[in-house]
Amino acid sequence: MAYNTGNTYLCPVKKITLQAQNQFSVQNEEQLLSWLSDCVLLLDKQIGDIHIALMDDDALLALNQKHLDHDHYTDVITFDYSTTKTVNCDIAVSTDRVSENATLEGVSVESELARVLIHGVLHCIGYSDKTTKDKQFMRKHEDEMLKRFHVEQNPL
Repeated sequence: MAYNTGNTYLCPVKKITLQAQNQFSVQNEEQLLSWLSDCVLLLDKQIGDIHIALMDDDALLALNQKHLDHDHYTDVITFDYSTTKTVNCDIAVSTDRVSENATLEGVSVESELARVLIHGVLHCIGYSDKTTKDKQFMRKHEDEMLKRFHVEQNPL
């Protein structure tokens, strides 16, 4: 159980968890979460509680409408509770968008899932994607982390 105490996020256990709220299956969940953990540490941050929820388009659309007042599909939404040194967040991912984007980009579903997860973490450490320049900068750093996913670890 996590407690949000205003400016401080207190959790009894610091970890990354993943829960599918649909029929989506991650082939090598342990490897993916280990890679994400390594990314956080490489970004010079500590790992707090990072909760990942995988869901369908309609469920993520409902979150987008309720919390961000956006009425469109998206691949990922990050709810950031981080402190200066520690990444704490909820990352909600549309597996429908991930699957479609993977097909469009010609990459594996696992690679696209990794991309949206590191995208969410980058938001927690201050990256923005509001402008074209911001998007290019963020994509460059996503690509750098994805190279580590494929080079330093066994492929999914």
